Amino acid sequence: MKKTCVVTGGSSGIGLSIVKLFEQNDYQVFNLDLTPSTTGEFCQCDVTDVKQVTAIINEISQKQSIDVLVSNAGIHFSANIENTSEDELDKVFNINVKGAYAAVKAVLPVMKSNNSGSIILISSDQALIAKQNSFAYNLSKAALASMAKTTALDYAPFNIRANAVCPGTIETPLYHQAINSYCKKSGANKAEVHSEEEKLQPLNRLGQPEEVAELVLFLASSKAKFITGSLQVIDGGYTVQ
Repeated sequence: MKKTCVVTGGSSGIGLSIVKLFEQNDYQVFNLDLTPSTTGEFCQCDVTDVKQVTAIINEISQKQSIDVLVSNAGIHFSANIENTSEDELDKVFNINVKGAYAAVKAVLPVMKSNNSGSIILISSDQALIAKQNSFAYNLSKAALASMAKTTALDYAPFNIRANAVCPGTIETPLYHQAINSYCKKSGANKAEVHSEEEKLQPLNRLGQPEEVAELVLFLASSKAKFITGSLQVIDGGYTVQ
């Protein structure tokens, strides 16, 4: 019988790579996203709507077990605290943090009843370090790291593991969107900015979504059954500089 994995934000970037890899490894994958996708079993969902997330996950859990949750849905926002409006702060937290809260809270009853489960939150290297003009995004990703730790402690008695994956600079549509936005504001050349980003990494390249997906699959597997409450960094060595 196939295991079941629920992924939020699985229609592009890291999330899409996760959906594809889990399907290749014989999981039944449900993708909760606003953007339609032909990969995984697509469930149109606004993760900022807690009731909607809860209803969709409850519907899945009534039909089958949920073995893995990957909370991946998120947005990037570039600004310092003075240039971050209250509405912008709310938007980042509603998607990045409240969306994760909704998904984690919804899967816990079925995982508790099974006395088993793996919860993986896609955080960021910014849970460990600060970056300029990244106030709201940095704050949200640090919150996800905290969520992984507290969930790991609270639900260890139910054999439920919770971990956060902390990617560095990964070449995704979100990355290119951020670079395009920066170049539009600054007038910088995109090819040059991309090259500089690569040079900032000790391995002299950006990470790829498929590499993050491999780490997520490992954390979901029995090979990682003694790993919980951890922050798993995958950043090409950036944060150790």
